Amino acid sequence: MRNYANPTVFMETVARWLPWLAVATTTLISLGLWMAWRAPPDYQQGDTVKIMYVHVPSAWLASLIYMVMVAAALGTLVWHHPLADAAQRAGAPLGAGFTLICLATGSIWGKPEWGTWWVWDARLTSVLVLFLIYLGLIALWRTIEDQVQAARLVSILTLVGAINIPIIKFSVDWWNTLHQPASVFRLGGPTIALPLLWPLLVMALGFTLLFVCLHLMAIRNEILRRRLHRLTLNAVQAPASGFSMEATS
Repeated sequence: MRNYANPTVFMETVARWLPWLAVATTTLISLGLWMAWRAPPDYQQGDTVKIMYVHVPSAWLASLIYMVMVAAALGTLVWHHPLADAAQRAGAPLGAGFTLICLATGSIWGKPEWGTWWVWDARLTSVLVLFLIYLGLIALWRTIEDQVQAARLVSILTLVGAINIPIIKFSVDWWNTLHQPASVFRLGGPTIALPLLWPLLVMALGFTLLFVCLHLMAIRNEILRRRLHRLTLNAVQAPASGFSMEATS
């Protein structure tokens, strides 16, 4: 696995597997949307429940992407993995995007069910905090010019912000919230009817593969951006060195 830490090997691997991942992603999301369209309405929420086929996978990815960034932060601080900080920087905008989709679809879902677009519910508030953390990480990357220093500071902030993930997960158990408890991944088994559950699982897998594709592409772009930046610096410094040598002679 350490061979994949080499950016060149990583780029070659991505080029080989990305088309297949893209086909699998498109197939699963298309199948999931078709299954969601065919799924029966909920006996209480009616067709409004179909928002969950986008909302729930987005909520799942909002937390999953952050945990990927936590692993990358450890890779940066502990193991000095060559691609770890690139994975962090590439993951933050994706995490912010899926978290925003989660918040937006949750508000659309909540309006007919709760009678309001937003409440300061423990789950909603903790997800909003997650969105702000993502924005803070993105801003920190853009603010600090020294990439090594930026990677260390972002890694530390990422690890500190990880305390919010269990709060999001267990907020419905710790506090009296409007959100229902876990209904898919629970010890007693799912409480969702199978005709509604299968489209949700397919969409969750499709969204996960979508993140994998986008993340690999973003890491690849980050590697290329850094190579271009390094070449630009070398090109700028070379004439300056030549001018200095001529002046000395």
